[in-house]
Amino acid sequence: MSQQPAPSIETSNRIWTLPNVISFIRLLGVPLFLYLLLVVEQDVAAVVVLAVGGSTDWVDGYVARRMNSVSRLGELLDPFADRLYIVATLIGFTVREVVPLWFTVALLLREAVLGVTLVILRRRGYGPPPVHYVGKTGTFLLLAAFPIILLAKAVPSISEWAMPVGWGLAWWALGLYWCAAVLYLIQAVRLLRADAGEDS
Repeated sequence: MSQQPAPSIETSNRIWTLPNVISFIRLLGVPLFLYLLLVVEQDVAAVVVLAVGGSTDWVDGYVARRMNSVSRLGELLDPFADRLYIVATLIGFTVREVVPLWFTVALLLREAVLGVTLVILRRRGYGPPPVHYVGKTGTFLLLAAFPIILLAKAVPSISEWAMPVGWGLAWWALGLYWCAAVLYLIQAVRLLRADAGEDS
């Protein structure tokens, strides 16, 4: 008996899927985190919100694959939520002097480089390059490092071990982030060169 082909994963324009609802809930955690960190300065509560938002990074994608309900909106929301958490955390941490300005600049410069690259690719008719595991690993480490660094500042009794752990993860994340950026740039250059070759 011939084997039936596997059902295709839906990539329609549906909005109200469970994975997308999870992503929306994650996004709602960003203003709550900033409020707790910058307005009322409840650092421990901010750590909890940040940890939950970061640790659920994989949930929406996992649910989408398990339920065969991958959508175009979900593919955009997941990385957007990650970047929004990172940018919001960097801004809040810089204002509160949890991280130095140079660290924030190093990460935001990477985002700016990739942003310009994506604009150039879109003008030539290309979508964003596929997400690389190096970048995903860097995001995971960064979302793990931030709560630990903030917790070390909020609870001085654990800062002796928490601060080195948090910054160790942050350094690894920064390195992987820029490695991923180089890989994305290489992919972009290859696409543009191939496109130029076809036009000539």
